[in-house]
Amino acid sequence: MQNIVLASNNKGKLAEFQALFEPLQLSIIPQGELGVTEAEEPFDTFVENALAKARHASAQTGLPAVADDSGLCVMALDGAPGVYSARYAALHDAGQGDAANNALLLKNLSQQSNRKACFVSVLVYVNSPTDPRPLIAEGVWWGEVARQAAGEHGFGYDPLFYVPERQRTAAELSPAEKNTYSHRAQALAVLVKQLKAVHSE
Repeated sequence: MQNIVLASNNKGKLAEFQALFEPLQLSIIPQGELGVTEAEEPFDTFVENALAKARHASAQTGLPAVADDSGLCVMALDGAPGVYSARYAALHDAGQGDAANNALLLKNLSQQSNRKACFVSVLVYVNSPTDPRPLIAEGVWWGEVARQAAGEHGFGYDPLFYVPERQRTAAELSPAEKNTYSHRAQALAVLVKQLKAVHSE
């Protein structure tokens, strides 16, 4: 079984990747177990940040690497918070963490009738730090920003992300439901198809 480094130490992400990659005989190892330092994420797009993280992890380990960059894009805010989703409040001197991020989002949308938003996840897989043919997969999950938080599952903006088809917020969905519909689940499905195609070449 081939080892691949995951450019993240997020246990939730690790479990998702391990389950989907196992049939491909690929074993996922979080970068922290291999002593990989955190990569810089200086870019304004998900794909550039994900590629930077994947190349960084591969360079430090000599292994193939997979990385993701994800966030919430709100149409009325010109796509913000976008790649800065995790640091949204901190960048505006409005506190830190999920609660602060959610509070600032609600404040910035208080006068907006357009609540349309999407979660975006971009996954990048590289065979080496200089791989000229990285595999890139994107998942987009459309919904709306609710006017108040609801639900106890998930993390980040999940309590505010209302999914019309489910008539619930992402935080009100069970983990199994979320993993069926989410942006990361969609991107992972695309990446797995790409890896299968590469392995059959």
